[in-house]
Amino acid sequence: MVAILLSCNEGPVQNSWSKFRGNNENTGFSGRPAPKDLTNLKWKFKTQEGFWSSPSVAEEVLFFGSMDGYLYAIDVKTGKEKWKFKTEESIWSSPAVADDLVFFGSNDGYLYAVDVKTGQEKWRFKTRDEDSRSAAVTSSPAVAEGVVFFGATDGYLYAVDVRTGQERWKFKAESGISSSPAITEGVLFFGGWDGYLYAIDVKTGQENWKFKTEKGIRSSPAVADGLVFLTSLDKHLYAVNVETGQGRWKFKTEEWIDSSPAVAGGSVFFGSDDKYLYSVDVKTGQENWKFKTGDEIYSSPATAEGVLFFGSKDGYLYAVDAQTGQENWKFKTEDVILSSPAIVDGTVIFGSHDGYIYALD
Repeated sequence: MVAILLSCNEGPVQNSWSKFRGNNENTGFSGRPAPKDLTNLKWKFKTQEGFWSSPSVAEEVLFFGSMDGYLYAIDVKTGKEKWKFKTEESIWSSPAVADDLVFFGSNDGYLYAVDVKTGQEKWRFKTRDEDSRSAAVTSSPAVAEGVVFFGATDGYLYAVDVRTGQERWKFKAESGISSSPAITEGVLFFGGWDGYLYAIDVKTGQENWKFKTEKGIRSSPAVADGLVFLTSLDKHLYAVNVETGQGRWKFKTEEWIDSSPAVAGGSVFFGSDDKYLYSVDVKTGQENWKFKTGDEIYSSPATAEGVLFFGSKDGYLYAVDAQTGQENWKFKTEDVILSSPAIVDGTVIFGSHDGYIYALD
């Protein structure tokens, strides 16, 4: 998880895609090559059920969780299984890789830390709701400064030591959390089902500010250009000042939004349940273009080399030109696509509810 170049507005450019949205700023941006033309189905890998979880890649190994309850480790070049790790419930959380460990949550109420090479469990951390039962961890973790951060349906945002699995602190929101935190310059941002975007100090767990939307937030925020971008079930994309928590602008769609925003090249990209993928200007909040698919868009877009990749409930993985909104190509699967793609070295990797993970180049 090493940043090799810093781009002025897209966040760190990485030689891997080691967590949900690709980097700790959650921008969904990769500085690596991407397939502008679809030439090949490199491989596909079958699991027992479909995917909410999105893939992560580090050191040429692909990690992803399935609704069958397993976390899989797959050779990214060959599509061959290296190992798999069983939890007690389905996995919706997307894994994060750091310090030779892969961190992920399960609906069984635990956050797990597993050795990336062997698949052996190092530790597990149990969440608790008010009646002492464990709470599902659908939030995808982020790792910074030796701490793993994640939310749970019990309404807590947890900070846990990566080596020991011991709690550092926890922060209570007013409702459950499925949003995955974005982290930059010592501040953590996440959305809650209570409709708030929170800014939290990563060291102390103290609230810096919070910003209210009109309905719940299930998506994950992205940070770029001094702004936090977030989508809400109130049908809006918001731009909020990182320092003050003041709203800069908001953009309205026709239906609610679960898709998390991507940021690149002065634009914000996201999908909506109105079946459109949108491109919006970072500074003004004005629409650049919109692209129509055949069904709702839950998948969060990823971008590389001026191409956007995202899935739709119509079963297609789309590649769209980021500047013009014109379709480059699309690839059909046998069921809805809720998982978000990862981009690594000229290959786009994603899961479908048909139970397959696909690698396209």
